[in-house]
Amino acid sequence: MSGSYFSAMPNKLKLLFVTEDDPLYVIRLFDVFFQEYPAGLLEICGITIDRAFHEPAWKTLRRMLRFYGPAGVARLGARFLRARLSGRSIARLAAQHSIPMVPATSVNAPEYLERVRRLAPDVIVSVAAPEIFRKEILRIPRLGCINIHSGRLPVYRGMMPTFWQMLHGEPAVTVTVHEMAEALDAGKILGTVTVPLQPRDSLDRVISTTKEAGARLLIDVLTKIAQGQESRVPVDMTGKKYFSFPQREHVREFRKRGHRLL
Repeated sequence: MSGSYFSAMPNKLKLLFVTEDDPLYVIRLFDVFFQEYPAGLLEICGITIDRAFHEPAWKTLRRMLRFYGPAGVARLGARFLRARLSGRSIARLAAQHSIPMVPATSVNAPEYLERVRRLAPDVIVSVAAPEIFRKEILRIPRLGCINIHSGRLPVYRGMMPTFWQMLHGEPAVTVTVHEMAEALDAGKILGTVTVPLQPRDSLDRVISTTKEAGARLLIDVLTKIAQGQESRVPVDMTGKKYFSFPQREHVREFRKRGHRLL
C-alpha cells in the first residue's frame, strides 16, 4: 500500500466525471470505460458535460479553420453532424448506463460546487475538461481530483499534446493519469501508457487510439486507488514545457514530417 492520502475503501469508490461535449474523440474513452470498469469497485455518481473551449462559437470555428483548413473543417463538420443526427453523444451514452447528469455553467461556480458537495464523490475525474479547476473544487472530493492527459509530463504540458509529440518525432504518445494541483499538469503521476506512432501517421487515428488506451489506464488507476494500492511519482518540473494551441506554421511542419491531421 502506498503512503498517499488515497486509502483502502470499505465501499465502492464514488466517481464524478467532468468532460467536454465531444461526439468524435472524447466519447471513445467513455465507450470503453462504461463497458469495462469494475462495477463492484467503482460507482459513477454523476457526469458533468461542459462545452468545449468555453469561448464563442465563432472563435472555435476560426481556431479550427486555422488548424484543419476549410476542407478539414468540412470533413470534421460532416462527421460531427452525422454523430448528432444519429443521436451519438456522451450524454446519451451516460444515460444508457444510468449515470446521472450533473449540469454546470462553470465547474468553479458556487452553485456547482455546492451540488458536488452534496454528491460527495471520493474522486473527481477530469477527461478533457475545458476549464481549469480552482482550489475550491480541487478540495471537495476527499481523495482528490485526477486528470488524464495525452502527453508525457512535464515536457508536454498544455494543449493538444498528441499533436506536439507527433510533431517532435516521438516514437510513441504517452498518456498520463495524474493528481490535479493548482499548478497546471503538475500533480503526481498515478500511471502512464504509451501508444506507438507510425512513421507516417494521422492525428485522427492517434487521438482515437489514445482515448481507448486512456480509458483502460483510468480503469487500472482507479481500481488501484479503490484497493489502496496506487503509487504516486512526483513530477520533476525542472524540465517543464507548456504548449498552446498549434498555429499554421506548426501544421505545415507536421505535414512535412509525413503526418496527416485527418
